Amino acid sequence: MSLKAPRLTVAGLSGDSGKTLVTLGLARALAERGLRVAGYKKGPDYIDAAWLAAATRTTCRNLDTFLMSDESIGRSVAACAATDLLLIEGNRGLYDGFDAQGSHSTAELAKKLESPVVLVIDVTKQTRTAAAIVLGCRDLDSDLNLAGVILNRVGTKRQEGVLREAIEAFTGVPVLGAIPRLRGADPLPGRHLGLVTAAEHPRREQAIERVANLIDEHVDLDRLMKVASAAPETHLPVAPVPQIQAPVRMGYFSDPAFSFYYPENLEALVAAGAELVPVAPSSDSELPDVDALYIGGGFPEVFAPSLAENGVLAEQLRQRVTDGLPVYAECGGLMYLSRELIVDGVHYPMAGVLDIVVEQTRKPQGHGYEVAMVDRDNPYFLRGQELAGHEFHYSHIVSGKDLDRTALDVSRGTGCGGGRDGIVKGRVWASYLHLHALGSPTWAEGLLNTAMHFAAERAAARAAWA
Repeated sequence: MSLKAPRLTVAGLSGDSGKTLVTLGLARALAERGLRVAGYKKGPDYIDAAWLAAATRTTCRNLDTFLMSDESIGRSVAACAATDLLLIEGNRGLYDGFDAQGSHSTAELAKKLESPVVLVIDVTKQTRTAAAIVLGCRDLDSDLNLAGVILNRVGTKRQEGVLREAIEAFTGVPVLGAIPRLRGADPLPGRHLGLVTAAEHPRREQAIERVANLIDEHVDLDRLMKVASAAPETHLPVAPVPQIQAPVRMGYFSDPAFSFYYPENLEALVAAGAELVPVAPSSDSELPDVDALYIGGGFPEVFAPSLAENGVLAEQLRQRVTDGLPVYAECGGLMYLSRELIVDGVHYPMAGVLDIVVEQTRKPQGHGYEVAMVDRDNPYFLRGQELAGHEFHYSHIVSGKDLDRTALDVSRGTGCGGGRDGIVKGRVWASYLHLHALGSPTWAEGLLNTAMHFAAERAAARAAWA
């Protein structure tokens, strides 16, 4: 594929530098000017991606050189190549990656896409030192196109003037904007996994508009678009779209408690023939008639009281599982399938599909990439297959008989603990491992094939009774 679209990567020196605020503001401010903006989030992140989707009013996709092949990245970019701007939000610091060489960093992704980089710098109590930081980022990798700087949390006009003069004089990198220190409530409040999700924020649109107005006022958007438009034409390999065509009904949990789904995962199921049926586990009184259930991640610990109160749906799910319903659950889904979820010392009954007890803690129990080998027969993956994904959870399994039913030997990451992950019970799969459909192309096939087998069994049973 020949990539000609203007593109821009927004990077920072670390987490919490202001990348998300700048990217959201740019996305909405440029969209308000009539530009078609396609948002991308670098790395395994659901929350920032959902905010970018809200800001652009379209799907936001993830790009990750560890989880995805070059061909998969090309396929994801190709889906939005006919836009006015590909806007990519980096993660962590610009050069922070898998190792000391910065493998799989934001910088490496930007080079792969030949994307200009704009560096957001928190300049709290800083002046000329910021020039040294920019100089180091510029010179650490001469192949990187560090095309601009946006100053964040500027205290005074005098500080801004000194910063601009020092950075541009000593580095030659232009300062494209200077955002003042915000007064009042943070428009993008956070909690233990990052920002409060876009689905939960009570004034989401107002927050995005406030950030967009801030960027429109304090960033030179015309100059920034010239930087993005100067990105050279480049060629990317593109992976073919797999064809499965399995006509099944696939339920998936979809409410504020469960919103962590890569759009490519849902798209892969639809492309393979599935009809997606949303289920709200906090409020729905009936589980739809489906051939399989996909439960993604989210914040079941935040919504534990309402999930626990909906015992009717939990009872129906237990019965369907007994009848053979395939259930594929990731992280928050694993927590929901447990017998009990402990939050701040309070024990909440969950679905009880698995005999495990999960406790929510105040510290991360698993954070980062996870790599594991399938070493037990299961309905979804072949024995011997390597799976690479990510995990980010503050919970861990404290007890339960089903903890011995794991099918994954973890070589990197935490999983369920003890070097294991992937609890398998009948047609139930529950793990802390999040997989990306483009990085694990057999994932959709395994889920759809298992759903088809269950659908065929039900059809045969109905025919036998006819």
